Amino acid sequence: MANSPDSSKPTPAASDAPKRGLFSRKPKEAKVKKPSRLKQITEVFQMTRRHDPMVVWLMLLAFLGVVAVSFLVGFLLENWITGLIIGIPLGLLAATLILSRRAERAAFAQIENQPGASGAALGTLKRGWITEDQPVAVNPRTQDAVFRAIGRPGVVLVSEGPSHRVRPLVEAERKRLARILPNVTVHVIESGRGEGQVPISQIARKMNKLNNELTKIEVSAVSKRISSLGGNRLPIPKGIDPYKARPSRGR
Repeated sequence: MANSPDSSKPTPAASDAPKRGLFSRKPKEAKVKKPSRLKQITEVFQMTRRHDPMVVWLMLLAFLGVVAVSFLVGFLLENWITGLIIGIPLGLLAATLILSRRAERAAFAQIENQPGASGAALGTLKRGWITEDQPVAVNPRTQDAVFRAIGRPGVVLVSEGPSHRVRPLVEAERKRLARILPNVTVHVIESGRGEGQVPISQIARKMNKLNNELTKIEVSAVSKRISSLGGNRLPIPKGIDPYKARPSRGR
């Protein structure tokens, strides 16, 4: 009977592996290097210039205007060098602000009239708002959708699609919220370029102009109540694109 190999002896592969001491540190994983801030600004500038060629001249005008004013003030105070030292950074800041505004417009112009554009507009809201990535109501056939945001003005529903077609989705969601939160105001904003609609680039601005009715604590309570009592609507599984969903056809 042949002798079986001793299982207690380490295999060559195991013996060749480097041993780590009891108190030795784990090898650091290679970190993914993020692009530098200068590279990000360059990419944003190139994207904006493709859709808005005037941005170059506006940035240059803002820079030269601020530097000229600073130089003039310094010259009148008989210290034009200090005026330039202060004016150049301020001119760069003014040019950067112009780029930021025009880049936002260019980004909205690219996604306008595409499914989910209203949800992307809600993503630009500042702190104080609770938004959801997925629409709270969607018609897979027409791709009409309703997005929701919760803030100090109350609950805001942003519809996406023609008014006459998306209205049933909005009204159904409004009635559902009225049953859950009878004392909370529900605002409705229709996104689009039609009459009575708001372009996606101005949705965040319009929402921030609404009058505040809730405190920060009440906003959190409203969000939790909607999440806990939102059983009327089937949740959309993560990783599923609601716009690619199709209604099931019975035999």
